[in-house]
Amino acid sequence: MIRFENLTKSFRVNGRRKIVIDNLDLVLPSGYSIALLGRNGAGKSTLLELVAGNLRPDHGRVVSDGTISFPVGLRSAVHRDLSGAENVRFVARIYGVDTEELAAFVADFAELGESFYMPVRTYSSGMKARLAFGISMGIHFDTYLVDEATAVGDASFKRKSRAVFKDRMQNADAIFVSHSTNQLRQFCNCGLVLENGRARFFPYLEEAIAVHEGNVS
Repeated sequence: MIRFENLTKSFRVNGRRKIVIDNLDLVLPSGYSIALLGRNGAGKSTLLELVAGNLRPDHGRVVSDGTISFPVGLRSAVHRDLSGAENVRFVARIYGVDTEELAAFVADFAELGESFYMPVRTYSSGMKARLAFGISMGIHFDTYLVDEATAVGDASFKRKSRAVFKDRMQNADAIFVSHSTNQLRQFCNCGLVLENGRARFFPYLEEAIAVHEGNVS
C-alpha cells in the first residue's frame, strides 16, 4: 500500500511557481502493477521521485507499508563518478543485501563487460539504464518504480529484461511509466492517470488508457 497525504510539489519556472502535484490525497492498494499515465510534462517522473523519497514535497507526505525501489531507468539512480561495481556495493549497503551476490547478479545481467569496473560517467545512456535496472532487479522490493527501463538494449536484452521483471512481479507491485500502451498492457493490470496535478486511480487498465488518450487527443 502507498498512500499520498495532501501531497504537493511545485517548481519555479521563469520566475513563476508551477504546481506539478496538487494536494494529492489517494491510496494505491497492494496487489497491483500500476500504469502511470499522463501527457509529457504532467509530472510522472516527479511523482516517481516523490514516492522513492528522492524529492521533498512542498507539503504532505508519501506513506508506504513496504520497501520501494529507486526509480529504475532514471539517471539519478546511479552516481556518475563511481564505477558500476562501486555503485552496486553502495546500493547493497544502503538496502542491507549481500554485496557479492548483488554484484554477481548485476555483472551477469547488465552485460557491461569490463565497463562494469569503469566510472559511470563513461557509460552511454543505455548502459546506465541497464546498470540501474540490474541493480533494482537484483534486490527484492515490495514495489518497483520503473521508468521505460525494459525498453533498453537490443532484442535479446529486452527479452531478458521483460522475463526478470515478470518474475519479480509474481511477488511484488509496480508503478510503471511507459509511452507504449502495448508495454503497459503486458506488465500492468490497472492505471493511475495524472492530469493538471491531479491523479485518478482506475482498477481496470483499459479504462485508464481510454481516459488518458481522451486527455491528449
